Amino acid sequence: MINAAFQKLIDTYLASNHRRKVEIITKAFNFAKQAHKGVRRLSGEPYILHPIAVAQIVCEEIGLGSTSICAALLHDVEEDTDYTNEDIANLFGQKVANIVEGLTKIAGGIFGDRASLQAETFKKLLLTMSDDIRVILIKISDRLHNMRTLSSMLPSKQYKIAGETLYIFAPLADRLGLNKIKTELENLSFKYEHPEEYELIERELAESQPERDTIFDKFTPAIREQLDSMGCQYSIKARVKSPYSIWMKMQNKHVPFKEVFDILAIRIVFVPRNRKEEIDECYRIYGTLTKIYKPHPTRFRDWLSNPKANGYQALHNTFMSKQGKWIEIQIRSDRMDDIAEQGFAAHWKYKDANADYDENELDKWLNSIKEILDDPQPDTLDLLDTIKLNLFASEILVFTPKGDLKTMPANSTALDFAFSIHSFLGSHCFGAKVNHKLVPLSYRLKSGDQVEILTSRTQHVQPEWLNFATTAKARGKIQAILRRERREKQRLGEEQLRTFLQEKDFEPGNIIFDRLCGYHNCLSRADLFQAIGEGRIKPSEGDINFLRGRKKSRGWRKFIPFIGKKEEQDPVSASTDFVKGLNRKQVLSLNEEILGKCSIAPCCRPIPGDDVMGYITQQDTLEIHKRSCETATKLKTRYGNNIIAANWDTHKTIYFDTTIYIKGVDSQGVLYSIADVLHKLNQFLIKRITLETNDGIFEGYIEMTVFDTDDVKHICEALKQIENVTKAVRIDHQRGATLS
Repeated sequence: MINAAFQKLIDTYLASNHRRKVEIITKAFNFAKQAHKGVRRLSGEPYILHPIAVAQIVCEEIGLGSTSICAALLHDVEEDTDYTNEDIANLFGQKVANIVEGLTKIAGGIFGDRASLQAETFKKLLLTMSDDIRVILIKISDRLHNMRTLSSMLPSKQYKIAGETLYIFAPLADRLGLNKIKTELENLSFKYEHPEEYELIERELAESQPERDTIFDKFTPAIREQLDSMGCQYSIKARVKSPYSIWMKMQNKHVPFKEVFDILAIRIVFVPRNRKEEIDECYRIYGTLTKIYKPHPTRFRDWLSNPKANGYQALHNTFMSKQGKWIEIQIRSDRMDDIAEQGFAAHWKYKDANADYDENELDKWLNSIKEILDDPQPDTLDLLDTIKLNLFASEILVFTPKGDLKTMPANSTALDFAFSIHSFLGSHCFGAKVNHKLVPLSYRLKSGDQVEILTSRTQHVQPEWLNFATTAKARGKIQAILRRERREKQRLGEEQLRTFLQEKDFEPGNIIFDRLCGYHNCLSRADLFQAIGEGRIKPSEGDINFLRGRKKSRGWRKFIPFIGKKEEQDPVSASTDFVKGLNRKQVLSLNEEILGKCSIAPCCRPIPGDDVMGYITQQDTLEIHKRSCETATKLKTRYGNNIIAANWDTHKTIYFDTTIYIKGVDSQGVLYSIADVLHKLNQFLIKRITLETNDGIFEGYIEMTVFDTDDVKHICEALKQIENVTKAVRIDHQRGATLS
């Protein structure tokens, strides 16, 4: 089995256009095979099959050469065996050794009490990646194979790995132009985090396939006829939206599967007669299509004259079919198609030294990551968010006052533009002129805007700038300046607290500081010191009474309304004892007793029926989150070892708060009809109704208690039966806060 897998790798490599360096690849295989001898994966198969599979992805799906294949075969040797980086350098050269070093996880907990081992590993990966892009390409290949074999992992590990994949690796793959890999990573993450929804969408896709085939068969003959008359060499493919993309659209738009109308797109891939004129040929094909079908006036996308940062080039527009349906058409050459599917990075620096590809955008992107990493002592957890912000695929084009063109991520503000020019300009700006009109720093730029930044030496960075700074560079610089100020506040706060405790005959130390963190609901010691330094918390007798063990009712009860009161035990310590006794390898069954010892996360407010997971906080308490919650995604990426797999076991015994968004046409009696439906659903408690009307449309929120998601579906269906009610869907608490 091992030899067959390796032979397939060699055959794939020999079929590529790389130089034939089979000896060094064979040497790396034999070395890795010996190093991993006797070791097996959780699935039971020999471990060496994993490095071979990663090398196969690197060679076949990304198109890299012998150096990358060797590094892929050796990527776990340094981490999992006694061999050192020096051994690898002596045998295979410094290039391979450097790549393997960049892929090796950081060992040991030497990063302080707030640091996350996962985050530090990503940071190291990114540092190495900015010098050699092959590091991240091999890491993405490693992650893809891990995702393909994720079924042998514990559920808690599945959530951690799927969360990391969605948060970091899928956007990285997208930014590097690895469209096929990005789609597979997203779908596999979706499959493990939400198995029921994944199966449902797969089933819906299979059932609606005949309908899509009919549309394709009726729409394409007229196109083929015209392209044949032009003498084009081409192929026409149907592109079906991925299950993850469909699900995200359903979540964001609150619509069922049947109301996702852009599932089918048609892709025309042609071989140009003359490679130098392929862009002209693209426009000619587009012109021909407009004679057959009417194009949409606002959906034309030209990525030929201004390619995406990941190298993507194509023409897109949506055309009206004779059956009255809008259908998207994508036009690109075979070279553009190869870059779109396999990745711009595969061509970059390594594939062909004579290739005439525009490397500027990718170089710019890598340099921007270097800038972020050069920030003195960046907080690694903030760094993850900052890098994530830099993985934009959508861009706008804006002009400087002198007429120079600058590419910015979509949704960039005037403040982002200022920081993109220079850090000094950004930190001293107070406004901007866009197209010669005065605008605030929060103004969102549009393609074609000409921007002039206004500055003053008396202006300084404000914390509220983080509310509208969207680019990685701007946020990174603002956070660096604010961090310096924050560290000074923390130092003052710690000094005040130490002095206060010593005056009260307490020896200051981490144990006491941690207890006070819990008492004041602070997430960390740094937050506690900062709050004291800013004067938001003042050390008092209450702190001393708490440290001496005197009871005082705290605000934790409001988060856990159904906890039983036991005078003989402090509930916080009871919850902590329960968490410390948890078996992290098992799936936690959430019944009434367990729910009494944990808290429902206010950011997503999960209820029975939602896919959930548990997270052990720094205070050793347990929070229940939806697996799709944004906060949960960050937690899986940063503190994966604190994730607990969980499922519901409540059986309609506990009520949970939820919010339903309702919208429709304002008409006489609609409020009475809503009230009548809610009155008949008398098993549920209505807590609050907020409705507003504007231009003949009403919308609002109903806050109520339910047992589970089935109840919510039943209520929404009942509300949608009312005449003139067009939408009734459950939403997260934060989304409903706008009208309340």
